[in-house]
Amino acid sequence: MDTQIWYAIFSTVCGGVNGAFSRLGEIRTLGMLRSRFEAIPKAFGKNLVPTHRGEPKRHEQDDRTSLMEKKFSYIWNAFISSLREEDLISNSERDLLVVPSSVGDTSVTQWPPFLLASKIPMALDIAKSVKKRDEELLRRIKQDPYTYYAVIECYETLLDILYSLIAETSDMKVVDRIRESLEESIHNQSLVRDFRLDELHLLSDKFNKLLSLLLEIEQEGNDTAKMTQIANLLQDTMEIITQDIMKNGQGILKDENRESQLFANINLESIKDEAWREKCVRLRLLLTTKESAIYVPINLEARRRMTFFANSLFMKMPRAPQVSSMMSFSVLTPYFKEEVLFSAEDLHKKNEDGISILFYLQKIYPDEWKNFFERIRPKDEESRKSMMDEISRWASYRGQTAKTGKVTNSTERPKLDPKDEFLKARMEDISLWASYRGQTLTRTVRGMMYYRRALEIQCIQDKNAKLDHQRTNSSYQDGESVADMDLAIADIKFTYVVSCQVYGMQKVSKDAKEKARYLNILNLMMMYPSLRIAYIDEVEAPNKDGMTEKTYYSVLVKGVGDKYDEEIYRIKLPGKPTNIGEGKPENQNHAIIFTRGEALQVIDMNQDNYLEEAFKMRNVLEEFESTKYGKSKPTILGLREHIFTGSVSSLAWFMSNQETSFVTIGQRVLANPLKVRFHYGHPDIFDRLFHITRGGISKASKTINLSEDIFSGFNSTMRGGNITHHEYMQVGKGRDVGMNQISSFEAKVANGNGEQTLSRDIYRLGRRFDFYRMLSFYFTTVGFYFSSMVTVLTVYVFLYGRLYLVLSGLEKSILLDPRIQENIEPLQNVLASQSVFQLGLLLVLPMVMEVGLEKGFRTALGEFIIMQLQLASVFFTFQLGTKTHYYGRTILHGGAKYIPTGRGFVVYHAKFAENYRMYSRSHFVKGLELLILLVVYLAYGRSYRTSSSLYLFVTFSIWFMVASWLFAPFIFNPSCFEWQKTVDDWTDWRKWMGNRGGIGMSGEQSWEAWWRSEQAHLRKTSVRALILEILMSLRFLIYQYGIVYHLKIARHSTSILVYGLSWLVMLTVLVVLKMVSIGRQKFGTDLQLMFRILKGILFLGFVTVMAVLFAIGGLTITDVLACTLGFLPTGWCILLIGQACAPMIERTMLWDSIQELGRAYDNIMGLILFLPIGFLSWFPFVSEFQTRLLFNQAFSRGLQISRILAGQKDIGEFE
Repeated sequence: MDTQIWYAIFSTVCGGVNGAFSRLGEIRTLGMLRSRFEAIPKAFGKNLVPTHRGEPKRHEQDDRTSLMEKKFSYIWNAFISSLREEDLISNSERDLLVVPSSVGDTSVTQWPPFLLASKIPMALDIAKSVKKRDEELLRRIKQDPYTYYAVIECYETLLDILYSLIAETSDMKVVDRIRESLEESIHNQSLVRDFRLDELHLLSDKFNKLLSLLLEIEQEGNDTAKMTQIANLLQDTMEIITQDIMKNGQGILKDENRESQLFANINLESIKDEAWREKCVRLRLLLTTKESAIYVPINLEARRRMTFFANSLFMKMPRAPQVSSMMSFSVLTPYFKEEVLFSAEDLHKKNEDGISILFYLQKIYPDEWKNFFERIRPKDEESRKSMMDEISRWASYRGQTAKTGKVTNSTERPKLDPKDEFLKARMEDISLWASYRGQTLTRTVRGMMYYRRALEIQCIQDKNAKLDHQRTNSSYQDGESVADMDLAIADIKFTYVVSCQVYGMQKVSKDAKEKARYLNILNLMMMYPSLRIAYIDEVEAPNKDGMTEKTYYSVLVKGVGDKYDEEIYRIKLPGKPTNIGEGKPENQNHAIIFTRGEALQVIDMNQDNYLEEAFKMRNVLEEFESTKYGKSKPTILGLREHIFTGSVSSLAWFMSNQETSFVTIGQRVLANPLKVRFHYGHPDIFDRLFHITRGGISKASKTINLSEDIFSGFNSTMRGGNITHHEYMQVGKGRDVGMNQISSFEAKVANGNGEQTLSRDIYRLGRRFDFYRMLSFYFTTVGFYFSSMVTVLTVYVFLYGRLYLVLSGLEKSILLDPRIQENIEPLQNVLASQSVFQLGLLLVLPMVMEVGLEKGFRTALGEFIIMQLQLASVFFTFQLGTKTHYYGRTILHGGAKYIPTGRGFVVYHAKFAENYRMYSRSHFVKGLELLILLVVYLAYGRSYRTSSSLYLFVTFSIWFMVASWLFAPFIFNPSCFEWQKTVDDWTDWRKWMGNRGGIGMSGEQSWEAWWRSEQAHLRKTSVRALILEILMSLRFLIYQYGIVYHLKIARHSTSILVYGLSWLVMLTVLVVLKMVSIGRQKFGTDLQLMFRILKGILFLGFVTVMAVLFAIGGLTITDVLACTLGFLPTGWCILLIGQACAPMIERTMLWDSIQELGRAYDNIMGLILFLPIGFLSWFPFVSEFQTRLLFNQAFSRGLQISRILAGQKDIGEFE
């Protein structure tokens, strides 16, 4: 365990240093992005622009720089456009972030307007304040480089616009004179003396009006009134320049030969040019934006993506090759029955609190909802009016009811909200918007298809570069469409296959839900023509003997037209793959034959991708040819992940930080320097040819390969492969966001590690690694889970050891012996350090280091404090119990199974019975056992409590662990402390406990069915494991043996008869309970009187015996409580032994007694857990506090509003 702690410290320091040297976190804020933006095009050209023959020479570097800026602007604008399409930014933010397409038209670099915002108003203020020297004016403007760029660009763009508007030569001469006068003053450094610069704001206002008027003119035809206004504005502008600003400009406008009025004839042909209009928009932004754009974009996800993309360009990576020369690759995604697309019904379905998924998403992503609405609304007023009229006509039938079929009278219909009705008409867009924010297949497919879009853009850039260097290809001279060629190259280099295992069954299914999933997958193929779907087809056909048999095929289909799929390949299989292996790996294995190329990226169904990251795929694939990572070339390229579910709830934030730490600093250290990184089900890229000739990318044997992903890493390493990790590219990843989902995931991983511990792969790797690599391998895989289990076992050993010392009376003599006291103190110090480890504080160090590296250490400290305030320690301590239970059970009994976790939004309340079923044996039983141990300390261990100052620190961690294991599921359960929910939970709990099991009854319906399923592992385990289980159960007898000798009724006797009498009492209690059970069965229905008489007799007998013992035997209330503490563990021991011996006693009368004993104990444990919940539910502020704890502030407000309005809204009303 100490080594595990030292590893946590080592990984923190080493990972932080490696990350700093790899330049992670150099650009982490918008301010840093603005300060480094000038260097980004150069870094972009160095890494993402391939080299070509005929590169420009040194004297042509200026042209090359301009070319790089053009290429960067094209990529940057595509990135910004994708942000707008994803509704992360608004239209105004997009205009501020894009680089103009006319880049290179001015003598200075044209930066995005968000860098130049407010610079022109600032320059006007500077010019107004400078009265004496040009040098001071120039110096103050050049203090901020972007101000200088804005001034030059504004001047040159204004001239360009003016020249394009002028139709008469005489008018052009006027502008020429003004320009020459201005340039002469600048050359002579007399600008301040020759011009009244404090009047420039008048000129700025006129130009702003002129640009607004130009942009209002429609492209079709010329508006005479608008042309007159433009001419008047130009005349006013010239008068301001020559009379108000220029001190010697009065004669410029005078022309004796002029026949017409100045600027009477205007040329508006340029307005039809989109690039020219873009110039006007950009210039108006520069002139009118007075607020700083330091907070653009507002959306945090957009900021994160922009800063990471910019930062990654400065990180070390191979230079990108041309698309035609890059490695071809495929992406493979396994899919079973997860959500494909949220339907309108899914989005509007409300839970018990009246909260729908759409309402939830609107509150979590309010800015994105606003941007989405801005995007889908018609742009012009006429179209908007037409749309509203159509909506109104459609809404007139909204009052039609299903029962009568009549239309409600217009006077009876509720008043329409045009905004809501408009959104209802665009439900398809809303479904996509919501699905892109959930863990759906639609989101994953969109993200992966960014690869193809990126390759198309890069193909165009490569083609343009060849044309620039006069290296045109013959294929372009043959007359083929360049766009078609780009698409063809992209299709050759990229293949995307989604392995929808049950697509064929969904296609013919009668179930509406499954049919909808099929149609949604089909729509995805229509939306993305290059998407391919692989599935296992089951065909029934007669064999040679005339008997019907099932034949299985791997089938690949594509979308054709608007509503059909077309079969491409069909490959016969020897049998059903999922019958011989685990479902997910077999789903991958049957579809890998349909992938193409030299590399293969495996993407889970809950992942996402981004366009800007897809641009770097060429660079990543070049790593396969690198020799700097060891003797052999890489066979698996690891990529980092961004966990995008961190904003949903506090639990999601905890998991996000934990997973982010693992996929960044954790894997960074595993790859370098430890060289023990494997494959963890993340977006790793495989050398496809290496792996399909060495066993594939997934081991699929049932049970042992439950965590199939890591075994492909084991396989690659054992066969001479090399696994690396790269952090200049990232892929999105969704994680479980609810308590039960997270616990199921942790249980699945712990089961997988248990099976890994028992596998031959671990043995072989351990034998072949050198000593240091073997230790690294152990402590970063199964060793972590083994250490967690040992940590919990240490607590048990410590507490049971203390229990023995306290109850045996040895404690006092030990504490009085000074020689022994000297040896106890080091033990206490060790226990104190282990208590820190139990709290997980040292394991949080890598998380804090990674957040500090990428966000700043002040932010890391703040987030750490907030996490603790939101009870992160309770959550992680609870998960320690999950890991220990499932890992230990798998080691002891084996038989781990895949546990589905679900990937939905957690806006529902889990019932008490559901939580009890989930955590009863893994946490509640163990927590109550430790609670009894601690209570015994309080009763009998007084001398120890006063003997050491470390006692409180040591036992506090154990009390904390007990509280976490018992109550964490309820603390993190939404609406758990609402009184009505508490009443409903108690009713549901009693109903569940009372239901008898039977054929067809599931564990969710009946306690008896659940109780039997909880013992399934004991029926399949080995005899050795059963014997060990029985031996471990005997520890519960210690309580009774020790406590009975401390009873006052025992009168300090140490005779064995005291212990014997205690067993007699125990057996009497069990016999009485059995009599009541038999009486209920025989007399409970027909002979109620007999059953009541029986209970009355037993009750009177009990009262009589207790009265005699109190009066004569000296029994006290303390003795009764002590007996309860002693006899309850004994009964649990009998129950555990009975369960372990179930095959032998299941057909005897004893089995019914064991079952009823189990029901009694579950009733007692449920009551102990429910009492605090019921008590806290009396106080309304507890529920409010929990809501604030679980969800962010916006959702807390929305949740309360929803409850208030739930009774006033119609159930079908749009949220």
